[in-house]
Amino acid sequence: MRKRSAWLAVATILAIMDGGLWAQTKRNDQAGSVRLAELRSAGQPRAAVPTQGSEGQSATQKPATIYLRCGTVIDGKTEQPQHNIDVVVDGDSIKELQAAAGRRSPQGAMFIDLSRETCLPGLIDTHTHTLLTGDVTEEDYNKQILQESDSYRAIVATQAARLALGYGFTTIRDLETEGAGYADVDLKHAIERGITDGPRMRVATRALDVTGAYPVLGFRWDWPDWPHGVQVCDGPVGCRTAVREQISKGADWIKTYLDGGYRVTGNGVVEDRPTFTMDELNAIVDEAHRENRPVASHAIGINGVHNGVTAGVNSIEHGMYIAPDDLKMMVQKGIYYVPTLFVGEYVAQGRAAAGAKVWEQMVAIHGDTFKRALEAGVKIAFGTDAGGFPWTENPAQEFPLMVKYGMTPAQAIRAATVTASELLGMQNQVGTIEAGKYADIVAVPGDPLRDVTELEKVNFVMKGGVVYKRP
Repeated sequence: MRKRSAWLAVATILAIMDGGLWAQTKRNDQAGSVRLAELRSAGQPRAAVPTQGSEGQSATQKPATIYLRCGTVIDGKTEQPQHNIDVVVDGDSIKELQAAAGRRSPQGAMFIDLSRETCLPGLIDTHTHTLLTGDVTEEDYNKQILQESDSYRAIVATQAARLALGYGFTTIRDLETEGAGYADVDLKHAIERGITDGPRMRVATRALDVTGAYPVLGFRWDWPDWPHGVQVCDGPVGCRTAVREQISKGADWIKTYLDGGYRVTGNGVVEDRPTFTMDELNAIVDEAHRENRPVASHAIGINGVHNGVTAGVNSIEHGMYIAPDDLKMMVQKGIYYVPTLFVGEYVAQGRAAAGAKVWEQMVAIHGDTFKRALEAGVKIAFGTDAGGFPWTENPAQEFPLMVKYGMTPAQAIRAATVTASELLGMQNQVGTIEAGKYADIVAVPGDPLRDVTELEKVNFVMKGGVVYKRP
């Protein structure tokens, strides 16, 4: 029966990608949910965009060489943008950058005119959830976990991946499946094998938290097998075992949830209830690092952040309040900060209306923490928590908030390219436009160094030398 169900799930995914089921496929919960048909209309077609070259070739008949004529190039290496540049793409990689100077592409090469565009490295979102379609309230979350099968959620995730690519994010770090097992590993492999389109992925699989700390919670006590959005582990030995299991199933990262139960004190500190003991957390970090896997930690308040920094995790996710001493320790240890500003503002009103007014209080605190982290010299990588808000919202809305709270547009772009690639350990593959790296290139019609909201208008996307979107 399991094999038959798996084949049925695969057949359904392929049928949906072919377009045959879109008109009939809808989410069961109409209120506050996202229809698959809406996802598809906001996303990009599965096949590479046919693009006429100088010799009449199309992108689906990929030539050996492609010339991208960029009006401006922000390459991620040099301080100043370059103008009138040809980016020469050979196969899936960048061959060279050269002055355009009116030269034509050689016989048999494809020429793409982006002379009125600004070209940038493919964007990188280091905090996503392709298996979620919105998480404003506990009810939103529980509906997905309790009412939708893992197979259904995997189908929806293929569309989230296509949306991410269409927005210009050619690489993502997907920070856990929220109860859908190892479906992110399957999605990553499906993209790598050309079964569906999407960004390059680094995945965290199931994540870890302690007993009684992570939803689904509060339902019948006499039904012991309610689904959980994480893998539960208790005790140093149990948590080491969980890390080993996740790595054996394909985890590139290990994710931990370090706190909950938030409240704001009179002096503007976000207090929280820690989850893991230090013995448990140290065991997780030690085991992950022993097996060459980095650790990302969800930590919103003062205690969760402190414990994560003390244990030596690789990135702090959200960090709505970080104590000054912990900012210093993050700099000393080289720990990255992934602030996810947009999702905090997006969910605040809905969660406050549901009774958790602390989320509205934390918005201003979050912005102040971002400013202090920037001033302290903490390495800040771009991440949005997409999936925590619907995938029909462009994750690039994070950029203007980063600028609002102190970054220059150039710094915000760097956070989503160079710095993000370094966090993921992919700096030799992506993050800049330079010879030898993957041809992951996006373009916008305006100047994002003057107006960072231009990054919400990506109209050209190339990943690995294949064009997925063009003006």
